[in-house]
Amino acid sequence: MKGRLAPRSLLLICLLPWARCSESEPEERTGTPTRAPHPDHAARVEKDYEKYNRPPRGSECVRCCDPPNHFPSYPVHYQPVPQINITILKGEKGDRGERGFQGKLGKAGSPGMKGHIGPKGQKGSLGSPGERYKTTYAAFSVGRKKPLHSNDYYQTLIFDTEFVNLYGHFNMFMGKFYCYVSGVYFFSLNVHTWNQKETYLHIMHNGAEVAILYAQASDRSIMQSQSLMLDLQDQDEVWIRLFKGERDNAVFSDEYDTYVTFSGYLIKPNSEP
Repeated sequence: MKGRLAPRSLLLICLLPWARCSESEPEERTGTPTRAPHPDHAARVEKDYEKYNRPPRGSECVRCCDPPNHFPSYPVHYQPVPQINITILKGEKGDRGERGFQGKLGKAGSPGMKGHIGPKGQKGSLGSPGERYKTTYAAFSVGRKKPLHSNDYYQTLIFDTEFVNLYGHFNMFMGKFYCYVSGVYFFSLNVHTWNQKETYLHIMHNGAEVAILYAQASDRSIMQSQSLMLDLQDQDEVWIRLFKGERDNAVFSDEYDTYVTFSGYLIKPNSEP
């Protein structure tokens, strides 16, 4: 019996002084001090208070929950730092505002580098038919079936048969071709001579003799021709003139066949390059 109680008694004896100290300690802390603190002690308290409660600098990072490296041996009053949850204060997204006025144009920048050649595009659709190419024409071909003898004055050879007279540029009544399309023209004259008579005609251009068709008097009649090209301007005139009767000349023809012909056509208008 004694062997079992001995250790327990020894444990109670050891715990009694510790219990008295723990009971007396809160009374000393909460109670009024029996004497005034030492001046050095008050200065240390104020210094430590400023040390642990000053606001952190911009470059310092202080965690409120971390304790200081050492605790003072005297009571220190800490001020709690409030923490605000930003996500709770954030409101809902507002409506989109109205569009502002357009600003002034800025300065033009320098031209950029030339880009790469793009890919070839697709073939386009067939277009509508265009207008027909306009080409200027001028042509005539006339003949005479009646013979003609010379007299005392110059005579204009009048034609009585019209083969081609495009746009009416050849005047059958006057026996003259009038140019309405300036350019280079080709003219050809064919006649049948008369036995024992001369054949003496001129191709005229605006009153000037430009070419002659001539055949001497002979026992037989022949076909005689003349041709040339002329550069005509608007309103120029070309016709055939029979020489005066002092030479006793004539051209032969009959009512059944055409022995005399005069033709001309436009080779190249001046409007073309």
